[in-house]
Amino acid sequence: MKYLSLFCVLLMLSSFNAQAQRSAYVDMDKILGSVKEYETAQRELEQQAERWRQEIAKEYDQIETMYREYQVREPLLSDEMRKSKQEEIVNKEKSVRTLQKERFGPEGELFKKRQSLVKPIQEKVYNEIQKLAKERKYDFIFSAPDGSSIIYASDDKDLTAEIIKRINN
Repeated sequence: MKYLSLFCVLLMLSSFNAQAQRSAYVDMDKILGSVKEYETAQRELEQQAERWRQEIAKEYDQIETMYREYQVREPLLSDEMRKSKQEEIVNKEKSVRTLQKERFGPEGELFKKRQSLVKPIQEKVYNEIQKLAKERKYDFIFSAPDGSSIIYASDDKDLTAEIIKRINN
């Protein structure tokens, strides 16, 4: 009986505490989409990525050409020349894979460029969200770009427009 009473008291305290917490949400996609610098950065990143994709595709085309030429000439080549051509093709393929990793890998040039262009904009947004949360005494502000993390939210809890206004001023 003692444990049941303790449990009831704890349950009441936790429900009281939950009611005292204030929360809201923002649509990060909408906010970032309203920032001109973010759109410019995204375009620049996509253009750079496309140039690199084309460069790598050309390299793979060269490897394909090398391989076809090898297949045509293979019967005429000595064992030593066959081995040499195979190594040349394999080495070229390794170098292209390395280039691809350097450009598009987790710590690649595209990632670093994205960090340098987008991170300052994201920090500006997060700082404004944090300031607004402190001003209005919110305990939590959720990000809800696609609604997947919130099942229901009242419109008066959406701070997206307020953050957009603050960012663009």
